[in-house]
Amino acid sequence: MAMKPHGKSIMSSDADKKIVFFKDLSLGPNEAQLRFRLIHFWEAWNPLKKTLIGMEMLLIDEQGTVIQGFISPGRIQTYMPDMKRGSVYKLNNFYGSRNKSVFRVADHTVSVSFSWNSELKVLLNCPTHFDADSFRFHSYEEFQANCDLKGDLYDVVGHMKLVNGQSIVEAPVLDEVEIAKARRVLIHVQSHEYVYIIFWKLLLLTPITYVVLFFSGPVMKLYLWDQAARDFCKKFNSYEGTPTVLLVTTVNTKTLGGFFHVTTGTLALTSMSSSRMFMDYDVQPTIDYFSWLGSNPAIAEQVNVEVVTKRETMTIGEIFSYIEQESSKDAFFECTATIDDVVHGSSWYYISCSGCHSKVIKGPTSLICTSKKCGKVNASGVPQYLSKISVYDNSEQAVFVLLGDAGRDLTGKPASELVRSYFEANGNEGVNLEAPVPEALISTIGKTRSLTVTKILPLDPEPTTMSSEDNHTTATSGETSENCVDSADGSKRTCDSSELERVKRPKCGN
Repeated sequence: MAMKPHGKSIMSSDADKKIVFFKDLSLGPNEAQLRFRLIHFWEAWNPLKKTLIGMEMLLIDEQGTVIQGFISPGRIQTYMPDMKRGSVYKLNNFYGSRNKSVFRVADHTVSVSFSWNSELKVLLNCPTHFDADSFRFHSYEEFQANCDLKGDLYDVVGHMKLVNGQSIVEAPVLDEVEIAKARRVLIHVQSHEYVYIIFWKLLLLTPITYVVLFFSGPVMKLYLWDQAARDFCKKFNSYEGTPTVLLVTTVNTKTLGGFFHVTTGTLALTSMSSSRMFMDYDVQPTIDYFSWLGSNPAIAEQVNVEVVTKRETMTIGEIFSYIEQESSKDAFFECTATIDDVVHGSSWYYISCSGCHSKVIKGPTSLICTSKKCGKVNASGVPQYLSKISVYDNSEQAVFVLLGDAGRDLTGKPASELVRSYFEANGNEGVNLEAPVPEALISTIGKTRSLTVTKILPLDPEPTTMSSEDNHTTATSGETSENCVDSADGSKRTCDSSELERVKRPKCGN
């Protein structure tokens, strides 16, 4: 039974419902019935506002057509109790929406949206066959051609070379606690490519046969974030032997090296909230790949650590030029710079929520988390780095902002320890004041460090939230800066573009 908006109920009968296949779906309200297998579902969040957009789904019907589904936030609890991955359902009444143009997970131009009168029921012992899954694979060349476009999210399958810098042939063991803390896993994966060689009859000029030749393609960097990283770690460690083949669905593509190195930069794939992973014998594509790899054992053993871990670099001057490109706000590159000074006059840390690391504010009786996704009203406050350092290289000078783990990596000590030590040493005097810049941070002056940059983000005019819940940590500043540079190597370094000043000193070495 479904309820109308004004509260009255309506009755629907399966006998009155026309069964429609996905290929025949049209836009607008549909009082018909769909039958499908629920492949996967996940929450879609706005990464900047930290608000829930809704529940997205991947569905497949008996003809093997895949389509994307959507449930608005207010209706999620109505259907969630009956939703189970892999189950077969029938859905009466729905709305055909135009499929989104960015980060799509299905080719279909229409998506299925649950409406006010939608009825979802499990089909038990259904005699009709529904495929268990469906994949959309891209080759290295296809990923490269669609890099940084934020279009469709495709799947990748290959054999692992390195996991967090450890060779796969050395049977690495992953620390689940450390990975959960770092929030990411970096995997170097290599996929096989293939070519068709066609033999022709010379006189008739007609093809008589063809041969398919497989060969190893380029190595790609695959970043798994947050839940995907934790899932990978648990699955990897659950194997008695070391798994070799990895399939990850719906990955986003970026180019290491930014727009300056598109032709030579390393291709990077990053997981999304919709991503799933399979290994060795989990699904047919991994079984097939494992079989191919077994017949080519030398390929799996070839690991050149220096080659696959090499990073593309950019100077600060090149970062300036990159920021000036309004259409270029996503990139992966590494910048090596010398620390010239620690910027004074502003706080070097902020108080974060112990759960999500977002900024907390003082409530009437407790600390309140500013993240809408977390929203704790009795949060525990933990100091986190928010430190500005002046840096330079041979080309330019800039101010970078260290967030969270970046400061700890630089000083060797967490911000919470430095703040606590200061107040303990001063008998907790001035507890309502801020701790001054610590010696551990000042002592970094003169040192040269590498900063891995992944994203340029717009800054809000007023400081509101510092967050490290998602793939990218966002820093806001009270200054009139327009952009910041962010990192995805787990250390979260950022840079304010308005503070990227041209060099005011003679050129000096790094």
